[in-house]
Amino acid sequence: MADKIIQVLLVEDNPGDAFLIQELIKEVNAVRVNLHTVEQLSEAFNLLASNASSGLSKCFDVMLLDLSLPDSQGIETFIRANSQAKTIPIIVLTGIDDETLALRAMQEGAQDYLVKGQVTGDLLVRSMRYAIERQRVEDELRQSEERFRVALKNSPIFVFNQDRDLRYTWVYNQRAGWTEQAMLGKKDCEIMPHADAQALTAIKYNVLTTGIGTRAEVSITTSKSIRYYDLTVEPLRNESQEIIGITCASIDITEQQIALQERHLAEAKIREQAALLDITTDAICVRDLQNQILFWNKGAENLYGWQVQEVIGKNASELLFYEPSPEVEIALLHVISQGNWQGELNKVTKNGREILVASRWSLVRDEYGQPKSILSVDTDITQKKHLEAQLLRTQRLESIGTLASGIAHDLNNILTPILAGAQLLPLKFPDADERTQHLLEILEINAKRGADLVKQVLSFARGVEGKRITLQLRHIIVELSKILKETFPKSIKIVTDVSKELWTVCGDSTQLHQVMMNLCVNARDAMPDGGTLTITAENLLIDENYVRMNLEAKPGPYIVVTVSDTGVGIPEEHLDRIFEPFFTTKAVGKGTGLGLSTLIGIVKSHGGFVNVDSEVGRGTTFKVYLPAVGGTEIFSPDELIPPIGQGELILIVDDEPAIRDITRTSLESHQYQALVASDGIEAIAIYAKYADKISAILVNLMLPGLDGLTTIRTLKKINPDARIIATSGLIAKNKLGEIVNTGAAAFLPKPYTINELLLALNQVIT
Repeated sequence: MADKIIQVLLVEDNPGDAFLIQELIKEVNAVRVNLHTVEQLSEAFNLLASNASSGLSKCFDVMLLDLSLPDSQGIETFIRANSQAKTIPIIVLTGIDDETLALRAMQEGAQDYLVKGQVTGDLLVRSMRYAIERQRVEDELRQSEERFRVALKNSPIFVFNQDRDLRYTWVYNQRAGWTEQAMLGKKDCEIMPHADAQALTAIKYNVLTTGIGTRAEVSITTSKSIRYYDLTVEPLRNESQEIIGITCASIDITEQQIALQERHLAEAKIREQAALLDITTDAICVRDLQNQILFWNKGAENLYGWQVQEVIGKNASELLFYEPSPEVEIALLHVISQGNWQGELNKVTKNGREILVASRWSLVRDEYGQPKSILSVDTDITQKKHLEAQLLRTQRLESIGTLASGIAHDLNNILTPILAGAQLLPLKFPDADERTQHLLEILEINAKRGADLVKQVLSFARGVEGKRITLQLRHIIVELSKILKETFPKSIKIVTDVSKELWTVCGDSTQLHQVMMNLCVNARDAMPDGGTLTITAENLLIDENYVRMNLEAKPGPYIVVTVSDTGVGIPEEHLDRIFEPFFTTKAVGKGTGLGLSTLIGIVKSHGGFVNVDSEVGRGTTFKVYLPAVGGTEIFSPDELIPPIGQGELILIVDDEPAIRDITRTSLESHQYQALVASDGIEAIAIYAKYADKISAILVNLMLPGLDGLTTIRTLKKINPDARIIATSGLIAKNKLGEIVNTGAAAFLPKPYTINELLLALNQVIT
């Protein structure tokens, strides 16, 4: 039942109660339930009648019934429902806590009586499972009794009843050598030898006196021979459960008795072999040459979901493949010609799940050496292949991380002069027209974004943590809106609505920008023909009641960022998997399956959670909940106004000419003086000459020849009070401590803005 969807008919006129019942069921992750709700008993009857007329003899597994309905009240509600839905188990789920009513309902046939407000999801699901299982057993019992009656008619079993005096009152299918007329009204001693009658009477009398049935092997001597019978005796009771006689069944086992020892030995051997076959987790199947299944072990039942009685005699290809497979045809030809075959096959289980198996086939021959059947052993390697694919993807990501680390330094060296130049140009041309200023602004923004992208790649590939500050999400959303309007297709309308009183959060602005950009890109991909992308942000105070409905939430203030689209939507069967690593519904080459898994990791690292609501054909809404914090927003260096220099002399040490030139120009534009050196040896020589005049030194760590760390140590030996700022486009976490130990006063990651450079200088000089 774990893999089967339980079809539940809920008869409940209160929408609130219906919703709570649905939520209770959802809490139980190990069960899948399809809940169909109607508000009146008549609606339920009409639905059952409609399904019956459509040929659906039993479309619901269980009914949850409220006793207080608009068209029926009290125990009469259950009686009417039970009479109309005899094959469906009914659980009373009502707000009436009345022991008398509960007892009456159970006496009338209710499977359980549950009171609203006192029931949990686990209790409700257990009750439904119990009711379904009980109904199944009762159905099987009725079917078994019918099969028994039909089978008994032509069976070799002799059935009879005797009263308390052990006189025969009814006989059926008499096969003991006597006619019905010769037995009715008589005792055993009147129709068989005394010794046989005495043994039989003792067995039967013991059942009469103890009320406990028994089974024994007995012998009866006839005029021709001695016959052996397997006799079963049970007490026969009236409606008051008083014993009024016995009922017996016997079968002639004379032939079996002769070969009893051989049979026992054979059965023991068969049981031993069957146990060995069932112990293995592999699926073992034997098919004839027409592909009809002859044997099906317990491992095959567990792997494919088909029970042995469902598959014997069936065509294996029709059960285990969606369509005829050329691979199977090739395998059949190979095993018949060569005697064996092995390989990997894609198969399908009873519930439609596709699996990959490692299959090994062997040809079985008869005593004349002719091909008789095919033995196959299948091992499920679906998970193994999935893990291998994940490993390959992980290795590919590691390669990407290594590549990103290798080029990050060069990329940041390229971006540094671009970013600095973009910030210097407005100072050089303050009278530029509005369009030119706008283009320069776009240049600066995208240079910063390029630097952030390098940081994001390194963050994902190497686990670099971002810096957490108190920030205002409104600024990120406004900036994001500008980028979207400039880059997204014109067929997509961008709408933003941010509360003017929006609280602040503590987080990494780059990572939060990545979260929102990821959601917006997914929304764009979901609207190939255009639509509306809406981004909103508002305050939300979560209380204890909300927490009980969402276990990821904690009481307190939150900011809710909502990203909605009017796109194709997400199918329900995919909603539970969208945050899994490597899961994607996009075409090959269009997505890695890492976007939402990275997103959920970032949000959870910020103490938040994500809710998703989607409807196919209508669109998708993602709600990102982030804990709000008090305090004042911490502005980034680019938002602060740095103090200009007072003619201080700065030594710039960098092997990139573009960076040296743009950094010197930037400093001179802000009332500083600058000297430049292209490597560590030149820097030491210049510092030795102007040590008393140089206020600070800017040293790139990735220098040719004498590296940056050695250069810093040498400069500190010359002057322990030298103020040094280390810079690099790539630095690992474990190197930061080494930089501090060399005596560097600060570290400035490339690419840096003019403001970041000026603030760092002001910090170390003052």
